[in-house]
Amino acid sequence: MAAARRLKRVAASQPGFLNLKSSSDHEDLLNSRRKRVNKNKKKNWNKHSDINDVEGFLEDVRHQERTTGGLLSEKPDDSLFFLDIGQPQKAKQKDEEPVEGKKRKGKASRPLRIDLILQHDSLVPPPKDVLSYQQPNAKKLRRIAQKAEQLAAKGIMPRRQKQLLNRRPVNRTAKKAVTEANNNPDREYYDIWGQESRETADPWYLQQTGKKLVKRPVKLNEKPSVLPAVEVIAPGGSYNPDFFSHQALLQEAHEVEVKKQKAEDKIEKQLAVNKEDTATEETIFQEQVEGLVEEENEEEEAAPIEEEEGVAVGAIALAEKKTERQRKKERAEKIKEQQRQANRQSTNQRQQLFQLRSIKASIKQQEQTTKTKQKKRKAKEEAQKAQPRRLGRLKFQAQDLEVQLSDELAGSLRQLKPEGSILKDRFKSMQKRNLIEPRERAKFKRRHKLKYVEKRAFREIT
Repeated sequence: MAAARRLKRVAASQPGFLNLKSSSDHEDLLNSRRKRVNKNKKKNWNKHSDINDVEGFLEDVRHQERTTGGLLSEKPDDSLFFLDIGQPQKAKQKDEEPVEGKKRKGKASRPLRIDLILQHDSLVPPPKDVLSYQQPNAKKLRRIAQKAEQLAAKGIMPRRQKQLLNRRPVNRTAKKAVTEANNNPDREYYDIWGQESRETADPWYLQQTGKKLVKRPVKLNEKPSVLPAVEVIAPGGSYNPDFFSHQALLQEAHEVEVKKQKAEDKIEKQLAVNKEDTATEETIFQEQVEGLVEEENEEEEAAPIEEEEGVAVGAIALAEKKTERQRKKERAEKIKEQQRQANRQSTNQRQQLFQLRSIKASIKQQEQTTKTKQKKRKAKEEAQKAQPRRLGRLKFQAQDLEVQLSDELAGSLRQLKPEGSILKDRFKSMQKRNLIEPRERAKFKRRHKLKYVEKRAFREIT
């Protein structure tokens, strides 16, 4: 074999030799020995495998599907061949002269080149979009539909369908409300700034679509306090008040000051030191000698106490066990006592029959007392509404009364001296009406002490 191969190579190298095979075969012949390839490894399959025939077959199948819409071998003969009977005889049309302004029908009906390029020339149908046919929660919906069919077979109606049947019937014959003209004086008045809003739609529809407004709690409409925003001062606070009204206002201010003074005196009294509790030389000496002088008396008192304890222990030890006769006697006495109590209770019940009038009177009196207590409680609650509540850590402190003494009164507004501050009055009013909590001014505390330094210019002058 090797000798024959060598002869072929020598003959092919001669100048007058004619090749009967392709140039690729000639090159392979001139090449050295054939390569040995291990084809049981995957990386060598595509590299050293000839798949041109497979690719050609697949390309031919794709070409047939693209041009004819399928394989030619699977198509019937009628779609591939036709019977040629020659050209059909056309009626001789008279040559009409072209009229100006009109175009020929052939040119007008012929599509443009750009439209032909953009047309879809493949007969292969587009791939089916699987995602467009998928339905979310398909299994769950299928299971719900099956359950609904089973319930319908049993005669059970779903809750949603019951609600639809129980809906109020819509009056189809009623005419739609025609919007009235704005210049009609007899039209219905509607306040656009009012609290209540119109709901013309079906309430069931609004509830299902989530457009129904939540009902506002009644408590949000209540004011935090019944006090007015601006309190009118008493008549005695006028610039030219009546004598009695001014004296009444002074009396009120006096009572406030007396109350403050009493509170201060009470605190001072509580903090005051009692003179009897102060230490003297005699009390100090008694404390030092405590426990040294009274030792003998304590020893004498301890002896009789020990004797009493011994007697008590002996008495406990001498207690004997009860006999059966004593136990029977105690049991009989206990039963007699129970019977006695039952008889007493029955007699009391019989006696109450003759006391119905007094019992009714006592019940009526109790009802009267409860009514009075309820009235007092309601009055207290109403009075509490006018009082400031505890909203923070600080209590509300009422503002001092703005009052002038009798010698400070002025005869006219020009000579009147201003009292208090409008800003402070409004701030206290908001606290009193429970709109804000009572506050105090923040305390400023320095982190570092102030350091005073004399400047050079000041030092030169002094």
